[in-house]
Parts: sequence; structure tokens; C-alpha cells
Amino acid sequence: MPKTLAALPPRTLPSYQVTATVYSAEARQTDKEPLVTADNSRISRHHNSKHRWMALSRDMLKDWGGKFDFGDSVRVQGISAELDGTYVIHDTMNRRLHRTIDLLVGRHERIYGKWDQVSISKVEEDATPTWTAS
Repeated sequence: MPKTLAALPPRTLPSYQVTATVYSAEARQTDKEPLVTADNSRISRHHNSKHRWMALSRDMLKDWGGKFDFGDSVRVQGISAELDGTYVIHDTMNRRLHRTIDLLVGRHERIYGKWDQVSISKVEEDATPTWTAS
């Protein structure tokens, strides 16, 4: 008897333990063009942590042999109720950093910190077709 979709267990994606920090779109924290990310996305001057953008260390990006790519959605857990959630990778970090994420926050939010043993995993894109009423 063929298996139905309801009978198949959900696919679990691997998770990775990283160090997490936060950054703002300022030249002293990024580069001479703080409002342009590594994937050429433009950061709004009014950006805040609710937009959920992140940078990922190069060792974890596909271009350098990792498992993630720009535009991937990533579930972050282990920081706080305010910062845990799903983020989109738009930026990368200095080559000296490894197994690290950097969450983009607004310049005036006053969110600071460094967290170890944060768990990240890629959010699987829903393969189910989206139906609309006709």
C-alpha cells in the first residue's frame, strides 16, 4: 500500500551550535558602505530587529564550503524570547570569525550581547503547492 503524505514523518534538518552577536548598520561595525549587505541587499535607515536579517561567518556559507547560502531562512534558538526566531541571511562576516552569526538590529535599539551555544538550522522551504481560490 503506498504511503500517504500524512503518514510520512517530518524531515529534520541538521542544527549547528554557534556564537551569536548583534550589529548595527554603521561604518564602524561593518565597512565603508554599511547600508549594503554582502548579497547587495539595501538596509533601510530605519531598520530594526523585527526585520530579522543576519550575517553568517564565511565558514558556514556555501561559497566557502558551508551548508548555507544568501537568502536562506534560518531558525535561531538560545538567545532570548526577543531575538529567537527566523532570520534571512543577507550578509557575511570578517574571515577571522568561525561558527558565528551576527543579527542585524537598529542603531537606537540598545541591544548588545554575545551568546554561546546558540542553535541554528535551515528552515526547509515548503514543497506543498500554494492554492488560491478562483
